[in-house]
Amino acid sequence: MLPIGSGHDDVEPKQGPSRMVSQLLQLLNPATKLPSAVSAVGHCDHPLDPLTAEEVNATSDACKAYAAKLGIQGLRFNAIALEEPTKADLLQYEASKMQIEAPQRLSTAIIQLPTGDSVVEAMVDLQVEPPAVISWDQTDGIQPMVTLDDCLEAEDICKGDKGFQQLLRDRYDITDLASVACDPWYYGGRYRDTKDASEMGMTEPGRYIQCFVYVRASPDDNFYAHPLDVVVVVELQTKRVLQWWHHKANPIIPTLNSNFHTKLVDQERGWRTGLKPLNVVQPEGPSFTVDGNMVSWQKWSMRVSFNYREGLVLHTVGYEDGGRVRPIMHRGSMVEIIVPYGDPRHPFQHKCAFDVMDYGLGATANSLELGCDCVGHIKYFDGMVNNAKGEPMIIKKAVCMHEEDYGTLWKHTEYRTGHSEVRRSRRLVLSFISTIANYEYGFYWYFYQDGSIQYEVKLTGCLSTSVMSEGEGMDPTHGTLIAPHLNAQLHQHYFCVRLDMAVDDPDGGAALTVTEVNCEPEPLGPENPHAIGFCAKETELTHELAAIRNANAESSRIWKIKNESVRNRLTGAPVAYKLMPAATPPMYAHPSSSHGRRGIFAAKHLWVTPHSEEERWPAGMFPLQGPGEYSRGIVEWTQQDRNLVEADCVIWHSFGVTHIPRIEDWPVMPAEHVGFFLKPFGFFDANPSLDIPVGRNMSSREHGVPIAACPSCGSKTHTSKNPHPMMHIKSTDHGGRQLTHQDCTVCGTNHSGNPHSRL
Repeated sequence: MLPIGSGHDDVEPKQGPSRMVSQLLQLLNPATKLPSAVSAVGHCDHPLDPLTAEEVNATSDACKAYAAKLGIQGLRFNAIALEEPTKADLLQYEASKMQIEAPQRLSTAIIQLPTGDSVVEAMVDLQVEPPAVISWDQTDGIQPMVTLDDCLEAEDICKGDKGFQQLLRDRYDITDLASVACDPWYYGGRYRDTKDASEMGMTEPGRYIQCFVYVRASPDDNFYAHPLDVVVVVELQTKRVLQWWHHKANPIIPTLNSNFHTKLVDQERGWRTGLKPLNVVQPEGPSFTVDGNMVSWQKWSMRVSFNYREGLVLHTVGYEDGGRVRPIMHRGSMVEIIVPYGDPRHPFQHKCAFDVMDYGLGATANSLELGCDCVGHIKYFDGMVNNAKGEPMIIKKAVCMHEEDYGTLWKHTEYRTGHSEVRRSRRLVLSFISTIANYEYGFYWYFYQDGSIQYEVKLTGCLSTSVMSEGEGMDPTHGTLIAPHLNAQLHQHYFCVRLDMAVDDPDGGAALTVTEVNCEPEPLGPENPHAIGFCAKETELTHELAAIRNANAESSRIWKIKNESVRNRLTGAPVAYKLMPAATPPMYAHPSSSHGRRGIFAAKHLWVTPHSEEERWPAGMFPLQGPGEYSRGIVEWTQQDRNLVEADCVIWHSFGVTHIPRIEDWPVMPAEHVGFFLKPFGFFDANPSLDIPVGRNMSSREHGVPIAACPSCGSKTHTSKNPHPMMHIKSTDHGGRQLTHQDCTVCGTNHSGNPHSRL
């Protein structure tokens, strides 16, 4: 591709979103704007409770007032969030059973100034009247995340550029701008002072976005089926198209429609038949309880919060054992994602997303739908974000919580007697889903009755497509042909979670140590005469550099987070949890590349650091980094090689997948699953799920077996008309009688002693 065009000066610069963008925001943004004229700051019950609408308004009002005194107008609020209390303050408050004064209630605002690469991080004290700015730190040479406002404005700028309009007419015969879609990505340069920035034309301060361009065949058409060969670069602050690239010769634009929109599938493919309802019903209600943002379920307890960057965050996760709640994890969240694409040809060398810092998982979270995204008895938590004006925007039902059956938890049959014991597994699920351009990510925490924790990411959405490269036949070298002339490029997804473990330490994990366990075959010899021996060797990771590790399936490698101060009463060994990594490929981008340098957290699967309030983001704080601390990430932190023995360790676990696209991933991808487990290792004295009572699901029936008549009243309507004839709650029947537990809803007889009364 060559740089063919440039922006035109006859495009009038605009202040703030255009009318078109404002209308699109109302249609597309899952968040709902809340009233801005709120007089008082709302009440919160706990220091970790997310900001209220009143607090968001108070934060932006305080910042505007402070800026006005400095002679600054036109603030653009990139993000507003709770400034969480320090770990020490929070632990002290929790240890007092919330009897001491709560930590100071603070908020932070990331603010874009009207010109240049200047960003302000402001902190606001929400407890004074009126709330006031207590710190105002301006940094030049950086750019914060790309917001939904930015994405829609970038498309608006592209379509409003007269030169680009002419290109569409002359090269593609496109005159209907409504049929054009411009997917905005952050424009690859990650450091202002590198050759990458100059090569990309980022020599002047500004907010650069690259747009991949597609065309729709109809209003609901999947435009990813019709990519154009043009990539457009816009600068958001001056509202200009700077340049674009396309092939020298006119390419073949893919024309085959491939859709997943309900209306178009109905027209183009039709629907399969034979799928019957499968309902999840809990007649007595759920087993969890919720008090504000505090959740309790089957001996588990945890606090839920939500912010624009990480989305769902879990705090103070514990398990009740022996009459007390034993801490397991102080704080856990997803802190970074890198999606490097593997096509080295211009301009795709800059196609790489850092989804957490580029877009924010909370800012892009979906409003979930009952019975679609979440099935069963659901508890939702809303998410609070903001728009560019600093106004509160609420994402209704941003986080879903429910419990689900998960098959067999444990079972054994004594073959001599035929006696069998079996318990079914139940798990608590907390999840949210983010849409970032073409991709959807579902993030799921699972809590099991045996003390295990699972974290899973489900990857779905649409492939980011391109036309065939110049000189390339019908067999792409860096992608997969998924339709005639349609290429889906090779790429990878790497995720990094931050796990601030506690493991039975009321001080939040101050006494923890991390070890690595590898299985090794023993050499043939006197100690292993039959050549079948192998052992598990444990190595303590005492310093940061020694704790930079990769997963290794060949040695069954795990990592243990141990509390040397607490011993298992039966074995005397330190209580621990083990991190069980999934098989993860290496990152194929070279370490010297821009992807490799900034995404170095993905080059290794384990990093361990001593806890630090300043060390939160493994790839840095902002998409475009400036000098000093803003360029710091996990590689700089760990180069200090600090002590990790009883050092309040924080675990950074990276995992991911390589996506070699398939035709079956098109036009929308079946979910790909990736994640890890945290399991107790000598934490309990036995299987902690032994106390789950015996139970039989009385709504189950055997296929092909006729419905039996009720032995008391002879009715066969119990299951044919009422699929849940055994009432599992006390209720009133049509005659006003109180039905007791498992009383028949038709005749009132208790059938609990006959488990086969409903086949």
